[in-house]
Amino acid sequence: MTLTPAQRRSLAWAAIAVAAALLLWLLAPVLTPFIVGAVLAYALHPAVERLAARRVPRLVAVLLVEVLFGVALLAVLLLIVPIISKELPLLREQIPLLADRLNRNVAPWLAQFGVNVSLDIAGIKAFVFKYLDANLEDGLAAALSSARIGGSIALALIGNLVLVPVVLFYLLDDWPRLVERARALIPPRMRERVGGFLDECDAVLGQYLRGQLLVMLILAAFYSIALALFGFDLALPVGVFTGLAIFIPYLGYGLGLVLALLAGVLQFASWYGLVAVAVVYGVGQLVESLWLTPRLVGERIGMNPLMVIFALLAFGHLFGFAGVLIALPVSALIVVAARRLQAAYLASPLYRG
Repeated sequence: MTLTPAQRRSLAWAAIAVAAALLLWLLAPVLTPFIVGAVLAYALHPAVERLAARRVPRLVAVLLVEVLFGVALLAVLLLIVPIISKELPLLREQIPLLADRLNRNVAPWLAQFGVNVSLDIAGIKAFVFKYLDANLEDGLAAALSSARIGGSIALALIGNLVLVPVVLFYLLDDWPRLVERARALIPPRMRERVGGFLDECDAVLGQYLRGQLLVMLILAAFYSIALALFGFDLALPVGVFTGLAIFIPYLGYGLGLVLALLAGVLQFASWYGLVAVAVVYGVGQLVESLWLTPRLVGERIGMNPLMVIFALLAFGHLFGFAGVLIALPVSALIVVAARRLQAAYLASPLYRG
C-alpha cells in the first residue's frame, strides 16, 4: 500500500504528537515546577508586556510582577493561619463535648435498633489534648521526624518551591523570544493556519481567565459578607479563601465548604452553624452556576461540568498535581481544535457527498 504525501505528513505529525505525549507522561514527576511556571508565565506575561510598553525595563517589570504575585499568593495562604489558630482551641474544647452529647442522645436511639455504641470520653479527651495541645517543641520534633521519614518528599517540595519562581522569572523574561522561536519552527506553508488556531486558543484562554478572576472576587466578597451576617467569627478568612479557591473547580468549593462547616460547628455547637453554612453555600453555588459563570465566563471554554470533572480526573491521574493545573487550559485547546476539525469535516466532500 502506497501512502500519498499528505497521508505521510499526517502520520508524521501523529507520531510526533504521540511521542510528545509519551515523553510528557514519562517525565511528569520532574515536570511539575516547569509546567506550573509555564502556566503562571502565560497568565502573568500580559502584565509584564504592559509595563514594558510603558518603558519600564523588562527586568524590572518581571521582578515587579513576580514579587506582587508572590505577595498576593502568600496573603491567600496566610488566610489559613487565623482559621487554624482559632479552630484548634475550639477543637480541644468541643470534641469531648460533642462525644459526650452523642453518648447521651444518639446512643440510646441506636440501642432501639440493636446497635450498641458507647464512646470512650476519657480516651477521646486524652487523644485531643495529646495531639491538639502540643507545644512548639513537640510540633517541631514531629515535623523533623516526618521529614526524615519522607525525606525525598520534603526535598522535592522544597525544591519545587525554589524552582518554580526561577522558572517563572526566566520564562517571563524570555517570553517574546520564546514565542518567536516557537513560531519559527512551524513550516511556512502552515504558519497562517497554525497562527490563527493559536490566536483563537489565546483568546479563549484569556477570556476564560479574566472571567474566572471576576467570579473569584465577587464570590470572595459574597461569602465573607454572608457568613459575617450569620455571625461567623472567621467570616473574612473563610469567605475570601472559598472565593479564591473557586479557581480550582469543585475541589476549591468543597474545601471552602468543609472549612465553613468546621467553623460553624465549633463556634455555635448547634444546628445553627450547619444551617447557616448550608444556606450561604447553597445560595453561593446557585448564583455562581446560574448567573455569574454564564455571564462572566460563559461557555467560552466550551465545556460542560461533566467534561470539566472528567478533564480534572483524567489529567490528575496521568500527571498528578501538574495535570490538575493544566487540565482546563489543555482542554480548552482541545475544544478549539475539535471545533476546527468539525468545521473542516462539515465542509469536506466526505460530509457533503
